Amino acid sequence: MTDWVIDLIQKTGYLGVGFLMFLETVFPPVPSEVIMPLAGVAAAQGPMTLWGVIASGTAGAMFGNFFWYLVARVIGIDRFRPFIERHGRWLTIDWPDVEKAERLFGRFGPVLVGLGRMLPTIRSVISIPAGLLHMRLKNFLIWSTIGTAGWSSALAIAGYLLGQQFENINSVIGPLSTAIIAAIILTYVWRQLTWRKRHPKG
Repeated sequence: MTDWVIDLIQKTGYLGVGFLMFLETVFPPVPSEVIMPLAGVAAAQGPMTLWGVIASGTAGAMFGNFFWYLVARVIGIDRFRPFIERHGRWLTIDWPDVEKAERLFGRFGPVLVGLGRMLPTIRSVISIPAGLLHMRLKNFLIWSTIGTAGWSSALAIAGYLLGQQFENINSVIGPLSTAIIAAIILTYVWRQLTWRKRHPKG
């Protein structure tokens, strides 16, 4: 799973890191928990720098964040409801979840976006409620960038430090990335098995 990620980063450098993070945000084939540590490892072994890796990863993810924000904003909350009613099970959300998010965003929108960018799974979808509920673009970009940069930095620094200590980094990163992907899949399966649709009150 990690071989092609390593190969792309080695061949294309910062552009590859940014592209992978954009892809992960728009349609996550490989999680950022794998991409950024591998990029950090590559920075430790040269010629890329740690700060360049963090900047390119953050930029790539922000392009993806902005994409989903625009899509959700164009759709709007009213047109989103039929989709949730029909396909909510596959997203493991229902309309009461959306209503709860609407109340929370009304009070804590910027903070939720900033913190959401640093939480697995949530970081990839927080753009959607922000766009649906027409969060101010300026606030969205500022808080998304802060959270995304924090998340990308933490992962890249961890990989950078690891890359400085181990020569055969694949023996460490390989099993770790497999475990992360397996945990994400198992979490989704568990949510599917335990999901129960609720109906809006009133």
